[in-house]
Amino acid sequence: MSEFQRVQREFTQFIRDPDHRTAPQGIESRRLGIYRDLFFNNINSFLSNGFPVCRSLYSDVDWDVLVRDFMIKHQCASPYFLKIAEEFLEYLQSQRSGLDIDPPFLSELAHYEWVELALDVAEGDLPAAGDMVDDILSGHFRLSPLAWPLAYQFPVHLISVDNRPQNADGEATYIVVYRNRADSVEFLEINAVTARLLALFDEAPSPSVGELLRVIAGELQTEVESLYGFGTELVSQLVSLDILIIAEP
Repeated sequence: MSEFQRVQREFTQFIRDPDHRTAPQGIESRRLGIYRDLFFNNINSFLSNGFPVCRSLYSDVDWDVLVRDFMIKHQCASPYFLKIAEEFLEYLQSQRSGLDIDPPFLSELAHYEWVELALDVAEGDLPAAGDMVDDILSGHFRLSPLAWPLAYQFPVHLISVDNRPQNADGEATYIVVYRNRADSVEFLEINAVTARLLALFDEAPSPSVGELLRVIAGELQTEVESLYGFGTELVSQLVSLDILIIAEP
């Protein structure tokens, strides 16, 4: 290791963990303090803005400790600043051991907030909206690439400072987060049947709505005719929200 590499390593170690690492010799302490605070405050600000609900659940002191622990334990694999949110999520999922100050839903809530960030900056645009087919049952649709169906143990979209569930109730929460043609990121709470239907729409090739409803009817062990009204109304809503887009058969 060259002298430059040694100093560089000591410097980065100190910036990450100033309470337990020795500062490199020959650098003015005032300058080191500026760099130390600048790095921490930038990452802290980015995470606070990117995960606002998570941030609201912690005191200032506890949040600062969490951010510092992230800086110490996690080795970021990407040099891009926008990837910090994804790196923070990975830290929470694989390196953050369950502490008393952490809510049981922390990892799921952070994932939900990260999805909103990821969709906001995701590349790609939706095709121009076509005319709605007259017979929805014979129509062919597919899941928008900017629509992500999700399932959680906790109702993450309802969590706030005043609503902190301590235990999952055993019922999964299904949500689809999507970016519409106005480039606005929205969410829609759905049920298990709708989640299954969206999964079928995401498969290729694209069957007709009627064919997919027959699959659903078989899984529910019910008559497909009983799903036609529900199915056509639901598909119309999902198309209007830009969650489903028209596909070629």
